[in-house]
Amino acid sequence: MTTIDGVVAPLERAGAARGVWIALGLLTIGFHLWLVISGLTPALIARPIHMALALPWIALYGRRFSLSGLVLAAAGITACLYIALNSRALGDQYGMLYGTEQYVVAFVLLGVVLEMARRAIGWPLPLVALIALLYAFFGQYIPGNFGHAGLPTMSLLGTLVIAEGGLWGELTGISVGVVAVFVIFGAVLNAGEAGQGFMNLAASAAGRLRGGAAKVSVLSSALFGSISGSASANVASTGAVTLPAMRRLGYPRPLAGAVEAVASSGGQIMPPLMGAGAFVMVELTGVPYSTIMVAALPPAILYFFTVWVGIDAFATRYRLAGLPAEERPSVRDVLITSAFFLVPFTVLLFGMFARGLTPQYAATFATAAGAILLLTDGRLSVDLRRTFRRFANAALTAGEQVAMIASVILCASIVVGVLGMTGLGVKVTSLILSGSSGLLWPALILTAIACLILGMEVPTTAAYVICVSVAGPALIELGLDPLQAHLFVFWYALLSTITPPVCGAVFIAAGMVEAPWLRVAGAAMALGVGLYIVPLAMVANPALITLDATPVFSILALVKVGAGLAAVSWGIIAKGHPVARVALVVVGLGIILISV
Repeated sequence: MTTIDGVVAPLERAGAARGVWIALGLLTIGFHLWLVISGLTPALIARPIHMALALPWIALYGRRFSLSGLVLAAAGITACLYIALNSRALGDQYGMLYGTEQYVVAFVLLGVVLEMARRAIGWPLPLVALIALLYAFFGQYIPGNFGHAGLPTMSLLGTLVIAEGGLWGELTGISVGVVAVFVIFGAVLNAGEAGQGFMNLAASAAGRLRGGAAKVSVLSSALFGSISGSASANVASTGAVTLPAMRRLGYPRPLAGAVEAVASSGGQIMPPLMGAGAFVMVELTGVPYSTIMVAALPPAILYFFTVWVGIDAFATRYRLAGLPAEERPSVRDVLITSAFFLVPFTVLLFGMFARGLTPQYAATFATAAGAILLLTDGRLSVDLRRTFRRFANAALTAGEQVAMIASVILCASIVVGVLGMTGLGVKVTSLILSGSSGLLWPALILTAIACLILGMEVPTTAAYVICVSVAGPALIELGLDPLQAHLFVFWYALLSTITPPVCGAVFIAAGMVEAPWLRVAGAAMALGVGLYIVPLAMVANPALITLDATPVFSILALVKVGAGLAAVSWGIIAKGHPVARVALVVVGLGIILISV
């Protein structure tokens, strides 16, 4: 079994089968980049083809051959092609189904999407979607405010499968047109020397400092995570290098695992990419991507700054030295390998900000730059066989990751569609407003709890989409700016990465260092205290996310909140008299949450 940047590819040894998957991966890459370059393509063509390309990866890739997987892929692809080939006629039906054939296609698509999500991420999200569907069909029999008036079957199914109110709605459009392009960009970078460049730059910048190995983990995970968008993939990738280094230097196992879990979780809130969530946020808020990226930067800096302070406190407790000189990269290695991610990122940012290109169009050029860099390595040598392997790995990684995200987005689209059609979202919003007695802070706490519970078993992006669909309007009605409300929910959708009982990043890191996961989780929650506090700071200090509009006030808020977070982190972790530590935490929280 071979691992490619955290993606398991058991078919690596089977040459013919591997060739088929490489070809499918290249087709996936080519299709999504072509959509960007060619201009507008009708939604009922591009989005079903997107699902059809994703299906084989979910149903068959990396699994033993099974008839059920083959049937799932065949049935789903056939239904998707039916939609794409009949898109013009279906568009004229205005969300209404006619004839047995169309009803069969509708039920096949919904069933396949639920099974795709189950195979990709397990039961929780498909169960939520299934409950939503049952509510849509039978909610008229529920007494009281939470029932609905009933929906005609032809309209309900039609809206979900041949209109843009369900499977082929805005979320799937984002997955097709933006997220897939950036996933491809990340896959190309990860197939080459960019990961080593991240590690070298981090080791050069922080390796000599107290607790240097842990601080290298923080920097490298922030850089790598900004393109991977997955805490688990980040732990598996950067942790393979940083965890052995920390263990070699005498770090306690739980601390080493906690450092990697916390640092890796932050990648999803780190611009410029922020996983898929940033692009979903663009569609849901109508705020330009560049604005969201700039707004998200100060909170992300605060998160990693808090982790840095926490590591420093642990370093004083355990007397953790920096990396020895022989383990730090040379200046030449840093400069050369850094180019492997700096050049594509420069192309990306130049395209967006200097040329005014859309994020996905700029990412296409950045992907091309990254692909050219696959020809060489840190020694500036050229090896065609190595280049072929890199392109193959990029194709496999991109194909599987695009399919994984498509599975989540398609399933979440069912939930969002039902919320809109039945009015359930409005009813839950009203419940939050009444439960909080119309007060903002109780509503924030209820939303945070909902995000934590939902995020325990549902991927971050899906948890964010569902939570913001029901809680976002309530928070906005209570006075939050829309972007403020969305960032608040997005951050808290991440809580479950390090918070028990379900903490995926902690489980992976604990396994890699062979430490009890509860001890790793305890240290992770102490190090990652910023994840719990920074969203509240965004509410108490609105200037924190207005860097583009009010840079001076935003920087002042950044300094103020940073000072408070440093006090809280030091008080929680560092040695000292308990009373003094509690006082430090209380003072720090006061600095953060009291508006000036």
